[in-house]
Amino acid sequence: MIARLVNFFGEKRHAKLRWRVLQIVLVLIVIADALVVHPHTQFPWQAVPGYSAAFGFISCVAIIFISKFIGHSGGIMRDEDYYD
Repeated sequence: MIARLVNFFGEKRHAKLRWRVLQIVLVLIVIADALVVHPHTQFPWQAVPGYSAAFGFISCVAIIFISKFIGHSGGIMRDEDYYD
């Protein structure tokens, strides 16, 4: 079962299906967030349907790009044969 899952995420022939699954999951998350009542929000934008999903997605993308920038520009990332 794990091999099938790894193949699903690793092979190019499943790219279109992966994209569709991602879109469906994102839509379901936004719909679920819209159905939840937020009675005690601290800021007005927290009551906007889909705000939590959008904020989480943007935060994850930002973490990925910032870590890649730090790894490449900050000198943290080394070549594969650095210790050879």
